[in-house]
Amino acid sequence: MRNLIALFACSLVMLGASANEPTHAAKPAPEAAKKTSDAAKLAAELSRPAKAIEKPAAEKDEKAGKAAAPLIAKPLIDKSLAEKPPKASAATADKVAAAVSAPDDEDQVDLSVRIAERLAEMRAKQAARVAAAAKARKANEAKRKKEAAIAAAPKISTQWDYDGEFGPENWGKINPAWAACGKGNRQSPIDIRDGMKVNLDEIDFDYRPSSFTEIDNGHTVQVNVGRGNFINVGPERYELVQFHFHRPSEERINGKGTEMVIHLVHRDGKGRLAVVAVLLERGKGNDAIQTVWNNIPLEKGQLGSPGIDLDPFEMLPNRREYYTYLGSMTTPPCTENVLWLVMKQPMTASPAQMALFSRLYPLNARPLQENQGRMIKESN
Repeated sequence: MRNLIALFACSLVMLGASANEPTHAAKPAPEAAKKTSDAAKLAAELSRPAKAIEKPAAEKDEKAGKAAAPLIAKPLIDKSLAEKPPKASAATADKVAAAVSAPDDEDQVDLSVRIAERLAEMRAKQAARVAAAAKARKANEAKRKKEAAIAAAPKISTQWDYDGEFGPENWGKINPAWAACGKGNRQSPIDIRDGMKVNLDEIDFDYRPSSFTEIDNGHTVQVNVGRGNFINVGPERYELVQFHFHRPSEERINGKGTEMVIHLVHRDGKGRLAVVAVLLERGKGNDAIQTVWNNIPLEKGQLGSPGIDLDPFEMLPNRREYYTYLGSMTTPPCTENVLWLVMKQPMTASPAQMALFSRLYPLNARPLQENQGRMIKESN
């Protein structure tokens, strides 16, 4: 009977574990295993009374001196079954524990997957932010370098002047086309000295009264002369294109200059330039210069066409000795290989004529340039 009771207890444990399985599913696996162990211990305790009952009866019979048989009949079920819980109970308990712990394992796996996915998502976003930041830094660096290159590059301008930011010392920097102004080897004007006296061909001036246009171009008063005025220098023939004025004279002879100078610009059929420089001193008024002053346009940059003739021959000295050397134009772009013919004898202009130009341009002369060993010839 006691064995039957033990077997029944085991069955109750098994049924209890099965009945409580949904509740245990939410509990940790160690708790379920503990309950299973307690149940097994209870079953073992229930199986022990059979021996406990038999032992007192036997001891009583010994004390009484009797050799009587045990009072309890032979159990109907094998004693070994009562001494040990059925193996089926332990296996079932293991299955119960596994069933209890299984949901937790699945939850842990699912949680690990979600954590891994979240970490991967965070890493991807972080990598995207790093890449975007690197791209932005690269773009900013490229922009900074471009701005620095623009700032370091020379200014490109067609504006020039005789002082300040756009003055002669910067002509070669503010426009690449004017590089010769800063780097040329044959620049003008120069201080004419130590000329070699030789038998130079006399300049043949073939000038005549001609129509003209006139402009105050912001740097000087320039007169554009009509066709048909030439000079002949040896075998070369140059046509007069225009003349203009500088104050003070750009040329110096043995270190000495004059108050003004006239530059008469000529060009040959190949585009080569020849400039005749006539120095001006105070003295008698000049009719040709007065004609020019009378017809200066009222606005700078405005081209005037007086409709009268002007004789450029009136601006030439009586004596025709001259100095000659190779130089350049004295205004941007400072074109080189210009033939310079500087008359030795100055011409005169009245103080009033000098004063009128000084009100327009008190200073419009380029500073002296380096001679750089150029040969200067002087006519006898």
